[in-house]
Amino acid sequence: MKIRAIVEWLKQANEYATNVYNAPYRSAIARAKRDEDDLFMLLVFSELMGVPNPASYYTLELQPLLLERFHEWHLRMGMEHSPLDGFRCC
Repeated sequence: MKIRAIVEWLKQANEYATNVYNAPYRSAIARAKRDEDDLFMLLVFSELMGVPNPASYYTLELQPLLLERFHEWHLRMGMEHSPLDGFRCC
């Protein structure tokens, strides 16, 4: 019984130490992930905005999956209205 309590305490101590160590980096990691996602969205929808995309054949099937996130993406990029002519999301 004592060994289980010690093991449980060590697990909790390890989790606490991990959270304390990673806390300063969470915002930087979240920002890097958001930037990466923004670049991916631009790659997927670039052909619709008139930017040549050599990988459009491969990204075409991703467009329906990412369409739900398109509105928040174009607002975050500073576009007040949808840049796509045939697509109204606002």
